Amino acid sequence: METITRQERDMGVLVHCASFAGYLIPFGNVLGPLIVYLMKREDSSFIEACGKNCLNFQISMLIYFAISAVLAFVLVGFVLLGLLGLLNLIVTVIAAIKASEGKVFHYPLAIRFLR
Repeated sequence: METITRQERDMGVLVHCASFAGYLIPFGNVLGPLIVYLMKREDSSFIEACGKNCLNFQISMLIYFAISAVLAFVLVGFVLLGLLGLLNLIVTVIAAIKASEGKVFHYPLAIRFLR
């Protein structure tokens, strides 16, 4: 097992926390982690793993949000939108905490687009 440096852990945390850019700019939840991932993926396998997991989850969340928005026309989607937003916030914080501990977090409900 390789030793994960403090800088690698910090970059892992940054990858996960960059998804909060989605609260400020459209698609920032994908663009933020993507930028950090593309800049730092070759520096460490830990950063690469954090980036892939985060991007897979954020892309999955976009799909789930789109489906929920369509379902909002039959009133079911409003509940799903709220639950998805809460899930996104909670697991992103957990992932950032795990990254600060040097552990790779595997998000629930994430479709594996990047392997």
